[in-house]
Amino acid sequence: MEIAFSRLDERVAKFTLSGVSMSFANMFRRAMISEVPTLAIEDVRIYDNTSVLFDEMLAHRLGLIPLRTDLKVYKPRSECTCEGVGCSACTATYTLSVEGPKTVTSSDLIPQDPDAAPAEEGIPIIELAKDQKVVIEAHAVLGTGKEHAKWQATTACGYKNYPVIAIDARCDGCGMCIDECPRNVLEAAQGKARVVQGRQELCSLCRLCERACLAGGIGTEAAIHIGTDTEKYIFVVESDGSMPVREIIERALQYIQRSSDDLVDVMNEITGEGTE
Repeated sequence: MEIAFSRLDERVAKFTLSGVSMSFANMFRRAMISEVPTLAIEDVRIYDNTSVLFDEMLAHRLGLIPLRTDLKVYKPRSECTCEGVGCSACTATYTLSVEGPKTVTSSDLIPQDPDAAPAEEGIPIIELAKDQKVVIEAHAVLGTGKEHAKWQATTACGYKNYPVIAIDARCDGCGMCIDECPRNVLEAAQGKARVVQGRQELCSLCRLCERACLAGGIGTEAAIHIGTDTEKYIFVVESDGSMPVREIIERALQYIQRSSDDLVDVMNEITGEGTE
């Protein structure tokens, strides 16, 4: 398996994954979405709410705010020594006390731990009119997207097959395929069509170029052929800001490895291998 990055920054990664099956690529995608733990508000204690929102709706909005997550500091409640009671090792605490007129945003949510602050400051929560007030205390815990979407570390995570574009010798350079391509992947050179350097990955596999080639009267078979590499995929992953996208990728791969090791152990127990 090989990973080659064409973009990697704090929030967004684009890379090609090669040497794997589609099943593995999809498992990798699902692991990034649903198996990477993040902090999200789970419990809300409302002391005062005279806004137009019901308490349940307000709590729901708070739960969807992405929170910065350091997995070296926080652990799941199920693994904490406090046995689920809630302590600084497994729970992040926030307070919010605002009176209108004002638009309440995520920046008004004050964290007890500054490193667990909301990932974005300008997320709107509610519009308060004059004399309306909201006073709450919230507690965030670790969870995964498999339990609820509010714990998903990614806002976008997907892949597509790596495109393979072949142009045979029958190409007469008519240019119809070039004009038809919506991604400007093709260009004319030496009387024939060819792939623009560095733009092959942008091909959407729409095959409009093939249809244009046939419409040009070249025969019963197009001179340009669009296919896919069955062991190579293009991934785009975007973090919600709770953690760097690189950490999301690494932790998803660690989850896959742990799951594989657990399966091997179970199979060894069943077959009696690895035991004395």
